[in-house]
Amino acid sequence: MNEIEYLKIITPFKDKIFRVAKRLLVSVEEAEDATQEVLLKLWNHRQKFKDYKSPEAFAMTMTKNWCFDRLKSKQAQNLKIVHNNYEDHSQSLQKSIEVNDSLRWVETHMEALPAKQKLILQLRDIEQFEFHEIAKILDMTEATIRVSLSRARKTIREKLTQTHNYGIK
Repeated sequence: MNEIEYLKIITPFKDKIFRVAKRLLVSVEEAEDATQEVLLKLWNHRQKFKDYKSPEAFAMTMTKNWCFDRLKSKQAQNLKIVHNNYEDHSQSLQKSIEVNDSLRWVETHMEALPAKQKLILQLRDIEQFEFHEIAKILDMTEATIRVSLSRARKTIREKLTQTHNYGIK
C-alpha cells in the first residue's frame, strides 16, 4: 500500500483518533502524542490494512489500547497533573448562593405558569425535545408550541426581572 492509499484510508478518522485519545488521557498534549504514535503504528502496519475488514475499528482499538497502556505506565505515574485545559470550577460562596437563589426563583415562576406552558417549557428547555416531538406528544401544531414556549419564557423573564430589580424602576 502506498502513501496515497494509506492517507485515503486514514484521513477520514484521524480526528476521531485524537478525540478518543483526549477523552481517555484528558490532556491535549498527551492526546496529540497518542495520535501521533497510533498514526505511526498504523503506517508501520499499512501492508496489513487490506486484511482488516474495518481499518477504522482497528485504529480505534489501537488508540484505546495505547491510551490505557500510557495511563498504566510508570511514566504516566510520574507526570505532574498540569493540563492546559484545567479550569478552576470552584465558585465563591456568594456566587454559589446567588445561582441557587436564581434557580429557586425560576422553579417558583415555572410552577406559576399555566399547565400547558409549564409542560412545553419542561419538554423543550429541560428535556431537550425537538419541536416536532413535542407536537406529537401534546397533539398540537409546532406553531402553537413555539408561541406557547415564547410566552412562557417571556413570563419567566419578566418575573425574574421584577424579582432582581427589588422594586427599582
